[in-house]
Amino acid sequence: MRIIWLTFGVLSVLAGFVGVFLPVLPTVPFLLLAMFFFGRSSQRAHDWLLTHKTLGPGLRDWQDSGAISRKSKYLSAGSMVVVFAISVLFKMPVYVLIIQIVILLSVSYFIWTRPDA
Repeated sequence: MRIIWLTFGVLSVLAGFVGVFLPVLPTVPFLLLAMFFFGRSSQRAHDWLLTHKTLGPGLRDWQDSGAISRKSKYLSAGSMVVVFAISVLFKMPVYVLIIQIVILLSVSYFIWTRPDA
């Protein structure tokens, strides 16, 4: 079972990495999943993720107190606006825009109601 958790962890990190470059693929949820999977499979991989120079601070904040940094909140809000603007520019159907706005507003609400790191 440990190898399955480790495989899911590695796949989650890879998906998170791809999400850095693709605005439609969220990075942070995949990194949180990776942290979960690594916690069940490899203390070494879990520690690597938590001590990573770039990724670690935000993950530690989340693990310790469920907090999200103010900078991350602004970045996420900005990326949501950009993604929605791209959808409008590509003239997506109205029902797609409505679904997208409901999801984006729900995610925004969740993010902005978390404590600041």
